[in-house]
Amino acid sequence: MNEIVFVESAKLDEQPYTTSEVIAEYAGIEHHSVTRLIREYENDLNIFGLIGFEIHKLNGRGRPKKIYKLNEQQATLLITYLDNTEPVRKFKQQLVFQFFSMKQELMKRQMYRELEKPIRKSLTDAIKESSHTNRWTYKLVTDLICKTITSYSTKQLKERRQVSKSVTGTDIYTSEEFEQYQILEQKTIFLLEMGMDYQQIKSVLNGESIQFIVPVKEKI
Repeated sequence: MNEIVFVESAKLDEQPYTTSEVIAEYAGIEHHSVTRLIREYENDLNIFGLIGFEIHKLNGRGRPKKIYKLNEQQATLLITYLDNTEPVRKFKQQLVFQFFSMKQELMKRQMYRELEKPIRKSLTDAIKESSHTNRWTYKLVTDLICKTITSYSTKQLKERRQVSKSVTGTDIYTSEEFEQYQILEQKTIFLLEMGMDYQQIKSVLNGESIQFIVPVKEKI
């Protein structure tokens, strides 16, 4: 089955949801039947939060279509009001699974974010202590790591994942991307401590060979 549970953006505090359109499609019923149920049991559903919605127009024409957005509790309650047909039962199973998977992903990201805090401080310290540092070094280094993982700069990734500029870059990585980030971050700290400049670090992270000469003290 395709994706049926979503988040608005890549922010860590996003609340997963599904839509009335998804419920109609996978439960095998008309969309207007689902929206009628939502309106009929609106007071019940509002116990678990206000019901979100979006207004869509097909190709910018015709009558606007109202698509409801339901959180996990709202969606779970709503489908108990549907007939227990085979498509509905299969949809229930997949809905439960995908909500669980999405919550697990968000929890993993939160965990990695907490584990990252002391490492983040070490990267900041390593940049400050580098003889090649300037006011742009931190941005250049974090952008380099981000591009190595996702092929996008931090700014571009935020735009693609629909989060504001104020959100910390590492807060929008998936759990898999965060694992890669931590590996590259540790490697970058080591390279900075070796005295490498930005271009040398970039070459290493890109898998290119570089010539790095370690100065040797002369014997007195």
